[in-house]
Amino acid sequence: MKFGIVNRSESALFPYQAWPTVCRDENGTIYVTCSGHRLGHLCPFGKNLMFISRDEGESWSSPIIINDTELDDRDSGILSLGGGKLLMTYFNHPKEFYFKERDWVERNTNAVTHDMSLGLLEGWKNLTDEQNHGGSFIRLSEDGGMSWGKPIKVPVTSPHGPTKLGNGDLLYLGKERLSGIYEDGAIYAFLSRDGGLNWECLSRVPNPEGIENELLHEPYAIELADGRLVGAIRAQGKASKYGFGVLLCYSEDGGLSWSTPEDIGICGSPPHLLLHSSGAVILTYARRHAPFGQRARISLDGCRSFGEEIVIGEEISDSDLGYPSTVELSDGSLLTVYYQKCKNDDFCSILSTKWSIS
Repeated sequence: MKFGIVNRSESALFPYQAWPTVCRDENGTIYVTCSGHRLGHLCPFGKNLMFISRDEGESWSSPIIINDTELDDRDSGILSLGGGKLLMTYFNHPKEFYFKERDWVERNTNAVTHDMSLGLLEGWKNLTDEQNHGGSFIRLSEDGGMSWGKPIKVPVTSPHGPTKLGNGDLLYLGKERLSGIYEDGAIYAFLSRDGGLNWECLSRVPNPEGIENELLHEPYAIELADGRLVGAIRAQGKASKYGFGVLLCYSEDGGLSWSTPEDIGICGSPPHLLLHSSGAVILTYARRHAPFGQRARISLDGCRSFGEEIVIGEEISDSDLGYPSTVELSDGSLLTVYYQKCKNDDFCSILSTKWSIS
């Protein structure tokens, strides 16, 4: 395994970065997006950043700012649509969320950033309804991320965004957030037939018996080689054997209906899935219970079962980490990107691991 750094902001006032996603286009260019320019996990300053590698993840561009809205631009999924086209997803909390979390922001500032942070929150009281645009959004690029179209609001969110199906359609398995249309907090499957401009609701994923919406989060779905869809969901509390785990569900009809999600008995989340050229499925996730770190498991039977846990990140003693996602490189090896602290840092950076499966 080879560990790397996508971006580490050692001298910045707001060095914290988190929740990355990685994708690779047909020419081998790799893109990573995340939320950066932050004080910490909760922060009203967040921006969506992008990094580009043209040498299989050996080196990366400086951060490119995609979103710098009045609100906190969080998470960030990135998907290559081919032909230089990219799709990015992100999420914003409305200002009311940070008014409730004001004490947290104040505790996590230093002498330099304290007055700046609280001053911003005071200024937020004057945001117009148009500026206070909480919810989930998509932006599209036609030129490899050099320019981006206007935000498209969608009813669901997920940190790694949608997936591209074999027929070119886009499937977005996400959690309803602030849409005002669908059931609050439920998980739905949406489909786009025009490259992400318009979305139609296909179905709602059923909850396991006795499990409330607030225990199910951050889903991601892929299409398997046989055409079945598999969705992986972050499960919390009583929804998971370990209190923080992964549920899987399946669709045999293109997302029109889903099986009831079932716990697969691993400690860690949120999940990301990758269909490897060998036919194997790579599941990556992070343990937030000691021993902390990035993990992977491999399925050779279409996600019916998974092998032993593989450690793919350097061990640290901090639970603020994770959201790994993976791409296959030109030689069949893997690049997984995630966030955690570098040794001796008190802030999180965007890191990577190159590894292989036998």
